[in-house]
Amino acid sequence: MVTRRGFIKSTGIALFGIGLGGVPTFVVEAARKILPEKPFFRKKVLICIFQRGAMDGLMAVTPYADPYLATARPSLFISPAKTGNNSGLIDLDGRFGLHPSLSPFASLFTSKQLAIVHGIGSPNNSRSHFDAQDYMESGTPFSKSSISGWLNRAVGIMGHDALTPFQAVSITSSLPRSLYGSNPAVALSNLQDFAIQLNGNPMGANLAAQSFEDLYDQTSAGLLKNTGKESFEAMKILKNTDVRNYKPNPKAVYTGSPLSNALKQIAQLVKMGVGMEIAFAESGGWDTHYAQGAAVGTFARNIDDFSKSITALWNDLDTYQDDVIIMTMTEFGRTVKENGTGGTDHGRGSCNFIIGNNVMGGKVHGTMQALTVENLEDGRDLPVTTDFRTVFSEVADRQFSMKQDGVLFPGYTGSPIGVMKA
Repeated sequence: MVTRRGFIKSTGIALFGIGLGGVPTFVVEAARKILPEKPFFRKKVLICIFQRGAMDGLMAVTPYADPYLATARPSLFISPAKTGNNSGLIDLDGRFGLHPSLSPFASLFTSKQLAIVHGIGSPNNSRSHFDAQDYMESGTPFSKSSISGWLNRAVGIMGHDALTPFQAVSITSSLPRSLYGSNPAVALSNLQDFAIQLNGNPMGANLAAQSFEDLYDQTSAGLLKNTGKESFEAMKILKNTDVRNYKPNPKAVYTGSPLSNALKQIAQLVKMGVGMEIAFAESGGWDTHYAQGAAVGTFARNIDDFSKSITALWNDLDTYQDDVIIMTMTEFGRTVKENGTGGTDHGRGSCNFIIGNNVMGGKVHGTMQALTVENLEDGRDLPVTTDFRTVFSEVADRQFSMKQDGVLFPGYTGSPIGVMKA
């Protein structure tokens, strides 16, 4: 799936499907002859990972020193001390602790490459998954009329023409809401089966053309004539790369899960130098209404794969780490009190993780009061004390030097909280 107008505008490609195994040979051969052998410049990259279903931030990063939480969660609370066969929380600062299944993140926190923001969420108090995800991805939490997503707007703000169809890539089966818009973006479910298909095929009759020059000359309305050459250069890189037999950095251990496979492909694209600046992936299974589990169980299994997959990506990037920021997000959190089925219901504030060499790591950012009933939103939820736009805009500003928060997040007037280095 592609943002059609933006893709046509920036790459000039319309009409035919293009795949790793399906790019017409004459196109590749002609492109090889007429295009200079030059790689794309090394880019700064923002990798966003959406945890769909609303992650329980209080279980991922637990304020274990708060006595009210232990009372509210008699079967879900984990202390820093190991009890029985269960591992304890990993103490971060004497107040917060990582879930034991988040242990791969512990060394990143210690090395100050990981920053955590607690109490993050939307100023809109919707507890609907669909609405909350839409608000977060559009970046307009009080408007459903936005036709673009905040990551798509980021592409437009960067201030340079997209010379590659891979400037913004989502490793998903369809384009996420955050990449909707008029700027170029593409969704790929698998690099090995890479294909782009646009509705309509105005040049279909020309697929029998014997050379790229013929196809180029027959293209009307400037579809290919502005940036088509750069687009084919990027596709040539993909065509000539053995993505199936990609060898990750030996320090990277991918789990083989859908998230892990998506992040592995993102690492490939970063290293291939196809001009990618924004990457998107998603992880499901965070809607833990029942049998959530504590140190073991549904949540523990999910967060284990989540942290291992992201750590594998980070280790795989290796010498590219200075260029990359990884940021997670989830639509809202879970109730402070566990329910009668050993789970938690839709809440408000959660937490997110930001990994990079330019983050103010080794710290849990944000504000959290004691979890007494009078301090909770509606008497039941962790309040949202940090607007998600505050963090997203600070990360994007620092990574891409865009400084246009009013465009990136219309109506937003907040200030940075210091999750990134100056």
